[in-house]
Amino acid sequence: MKQQFFKYVSQNVAGMIGVSVYILADTFFISVASGANGITVLNLALPIYGLIFAIGAMIGVGSATRFAIKKAQGQKDIDFYFTQAILWDGILSIPFMLLGIFIPEQVLRIMGADAVIMELGKSYVRIFMTATPLFMMNYAFTSFARNDNAPTIAMIGSILGSLFNIVFDYLFMFPMGLGLTGAALATVCSPLVTSLVCCVHYFGEKNHVRFKWKLPSARQLFSCCGLGVSAFVGEMSSAVTTVIFNTLILGMAGNVGVAAYGVVANLSLIAMAIFNGISQGVQPLISRYYGYGRQNDVRKLLRLGIGMALIAEGIIVFAAWGFTDSLAGIFNSEGNKTLLYYAHDGLRLYFLGYLFAGINILLVGYFSATARAKEAFLASVLRGALAIAVFAIVMSKIWGMNGVWLSFLASEIVTFFVIVIMFWKDKTDKVYSMNMNS
Repeated sequence: MKQQFFKYVSQNVAGMIGVSVYILADTFFISVASGANGITVLNLALPIYGLIFAIGAMIGVGSATRFAIKKAQGQKDIDFYFTQAILWDGILSIPFMLLGIFIPEQVLRIMGADAVIMELGKSYVRIFMTATPLFMMNYAFTSFARNDNAPTIAMIGSILGSLFNIVFDYLFMFPMGLGLTGAALATVCSPLVTSLVCCVHYFGEKNHVRFKWKLPSARQLFSCCGLGVSAFVGEMSSAVTTVIFNTLILGMAGNVGVAAYGVVANLSLIAMAIFNGISQGVQPLISRYYGYGRQNDVRKLLRLGIGMALIAEGIIVFAAWGFTDSLAGIFNSEGNKTLLYYAHDGLRLYFLGYLFAGINILLVGYFSATARAKEAFLASVLRGALAIAVFAIVMSKIWGMNGVWLSFLASEIVTFFVIVIMFWKDKTDKVYSMNMNS
């Protein structure tokens, strides 16, 4: 079991990091080509990315989780889950496509952009929002591959997609001189590459995912989304945090402050990728053994996941404090001292939240993997929206920019205690039920 655990988790973490690396490459190349304003465009666009990724993750991961549980329980009528996920991804991507095609400037204005930022970023927003179906469907392709005993293919696909993006980022932006437009074009090709690589499994002999057509079912969608809510909030929390932080920071430090937060937010994507990778990597195994009714194995997997998350938390916080200015300097090609000043404090204070975030993400994923949709939803909404919103607004009034940075830590601490209470209550209820039955 340990061998399976490390295989699934390590490969999924590698794949998730690969996805995050191409976003970091975007940030680096954009900072070189367009300076602080370019980073501001990217940071204002990150919440839109987050919402798109969140919906895709909820449908893809949730559908694949439901598929894995039913498959382990021996149920036969599961051949439509993949096609339903792809179909709903296509339907729900339509509003994003229309907004991107017709009113990208207004989208940026809503996110807080001024006239300069809107003019610089409109083509970037138009291109990536038009490609929304590729981003959403990518989650279905990778999640079903992982849940069908092909985590290696999903990892290779994610890494190759990221490498493609990095290489063509450079080619489009500099030799071809396309700037932000080139960055957007390279970015939208990445999920297409990943999905095509996953097709190696789907058209191979070891594939057990069938492509049965079925009319769209809202009931089926909600059933799957209930198990994908942790993946949704895992992606959405970054978007919600970015919107709130952008709004607060614009009022306190202007575009340079937002650019500094862009540095923090982009580096935090790596941390989130590691923890989401651990959570989503162990999910297929937990769901499988939960479907088999092997609770002892489920608990062993959970303990392994917690141990790995704790180690990752320590390494991430150490890196943020030990290499603060070096990390911030990667995205400060102009040598902007104000940006470095804000990013220095931001990295150190914000990353303290990862002392708790890793365990929170893992336990929320555990709730989803064992069909505890209510607990997963409550914990996800708390950490992804409610707590961070309240603490950011209140603490910014008291401590200014430092209050904004520390609000992530405060929200994760509160979420941790709520999740632990729900976890132990669930465990106590099970023991009580067993005693009553006996």
